[in-house]
Amino acid sequence: MEKVPDKLIYATADWRQTLRANNRKTFFVIGMFFLIYLALGMLVDTYIYSTHFPQAPLTQIFMGLVTFKLFPLVTLIMLAVAAISLLVTFSLHDRLMLLGTEYKEINPQTAQTAAEKQLYHIVEELKIAAGLRYMPKVYLIDADYMNAFASGYSEKSAMLAITRGLMTKLNRGEIQAVMAHEISHVRHMDIKLTLMASVLANLMIMVLDMFFYNVIFSSRRDNEGRGNALAAIILVLRYLLPVINILLLLYLSRTREYMADAGSVELVRDNQPLASALLKINGDYQTHQDDYNYRQTPHENVRREAYIFDPTQAGINPMSSLADVFSTHPSLKDRLAALGIKM
Repeated sequence: MEKVPDKLIYATADWRQTLRANNRKTFFVIGMFFLIYLALGMLVDTYIYSTHFPQAPLTQIFMGLVTFKLFPLVTLIMLAVAAISLLVTFSLHDRLMLLGTEYKEINPQTAQTAAEKQLYHIVEELKIAAGLRYMPKVYLIDADYMNAFASGYSEKSAMLAITRGLMTKLNRGEIQAVMAHEISHVRHMDIKLTLMASVLANLMIMVLDMFFYNVIFSSRRDNEGRGNALAAIILVLRYLLPVINILLLLYLSRTREYMADAGSVELVRDNQPLASALLKINGDYQTHQDDYNYRQTPHENVRREAYIFDPTQAGINPMSSLADVFSTHPSLKDRLAALGIKM
């Protein structure tokens, strides 16, 4: 069992201020996604209508779309496709998160050992403390490595998953802090927000790619100057927008992790158990890298974003230094600092 380093300074963390600050950041990121998404749809509509009205200024066409004097067909189709994609993703996400693992649901009927019963009771206590109306489903994954995640598209469909390694290697207080972190993801509707952002980002790139190749291979001999201007805009967006999407997604994911950490402190009323758990998880991965044989399979990549701890930050991946830069999780040092703890 990994011990918590002695050189830790515990202080009081203002979790309320952390929640307020990160809520503002979340609204900003989601707002940016929708603005970019709508702007791209309007750009495609403007491009299409410019071919039908070659003499009309682009500003006039754009204003016609904004005022609905011209029907923004592509923009509305994009919104409809996004809504359907979100619905399908929400409906299947729980099953996707558990694919490729051996697991069982833990409830009063299936809990066999004292540890399994304790796990269910911890989640039950936290559900009451968090004011949730529905009891999340609890799953135990048969794996030696230490991790946990939350999933589901609503409070009613929420599920919490924990590995057997984490359940057996942490004490009750630390398990409670970890599950409080996951309960906070459910309470803050993090799964819904991150799924929405991911689907919008992927659809955005698909539409941009189709538009990009249409502009490249279409002949715009009429009004060539304006066609070249639109093509230049699309060319810039083709390479700039994916980078912006990645940065926004990373910023959003890291913000939600800080919020879940703060939520754990709020529910447990103590910042030490979560800090101790994070340090033990990190130390366990560093000690047992070869034993766990951690692999970035497609299913594991999906779970990686939802895990309480990103294993690549413990040096599991040979490209860990690069992976840390694009990690959806803040660094362990930054998370401890946000909890009011100095190493």
